[in-house]
Amino acid sequence: MNLLNLFTKTFDNKQPEKAEAGSHWIKCKSCHSLMYYKEVENQNYVCPKCGYHIRIGVKERLKMLADEGTFVEYDESLEPVDPLKFVDKKPYKKRLEEAYTKTGRNSSVVSGECKMNSVDVQLVIFDFAFMGGSLGSVEGEKIVRAAERAIEKKQGLIILSASGGARMQESTFSLLQMSKTSAALAKLSNHRLPFISVLTDPTMGGVSASFANLGDIIIAEPGALVGFAGQRVIEQTIGSELPDGFQRAEFLLEHGSIDMIVNRNELKKTLSDMLTLLKKD
Repeated sequence: MNLLNLFTKTFDNKQPEKAEAGSHWIKCKSCHSLMYYKEVENQNYVCPKCGYHIRIGVKERLKMLADEGTFVEYDESLEPVDPLKFVDKKPYKKRLEEAYTKTGRNSSVVSGECKMNSVDVQLVIFDFAFMGGSLGSVEGEKIVRAAERAIEKKQGLIILSASGGARMQESTFSLLQMSKTSAALAKLSNHRLPFISVLTDPTMGGVSASFANLGDIIIAEPGALVGFAGQRVIEQTIGSELPDGFQRAEFLLEHGSIDMIVNRNELKKTLSDMLTLLKKD
């Protein structure tokens, strides 16, 4: 066994977790530097050597964005059903059970209300650890309800996306969430209330093709993978290679697909400032 593995953690697709006994060091996926776990944690899981943004979960997002003690979760009890009795390598119900055991949640979306630098806001956060952050009926319903609460309370809405796309196990029921959430955001816009979309790594498929790209302001974290189909699928379809960095946040900014790239350590201030500027009196 490689002795290095006994004392280091490499975070790529995994959510961050507290270091195990004897594992007090992290190896950055990008620059391969070794760093003390607390050093990275104190930087909101941004590598202090190269700036690589390590994927994080809902708990870390809330700690980073919501004023302490202000987040109130809504619709926590909503649970997905299995109307199609879908089975691929295993039954859909089994996958849901495994996702619940892994995350302690019933869906890939956590929605609620909080203060962000004393600014009231409706906040929706995707949890990639729950079935790859896939968009299903419950997730769509939570987003719609968040938009309705924003209208009722005259608040802004922020959605942080981290998703592989629509949930195949729900088929058309999942795809319908694309139009359902888009319609809810149109109502929000009619009330002249701001919707800020934050694209994190990764934001793909039906999520990127619907609400994630409908923000009044679209923000991405550095290096975030954003797109519809994967690069390999696109290359096979068009029969040619794609440019370096294709579907990364920097490429999208250069080509006008997003409005700005914000370092995670500056995200809370940027969001609260934008809410203040955009919110109607």
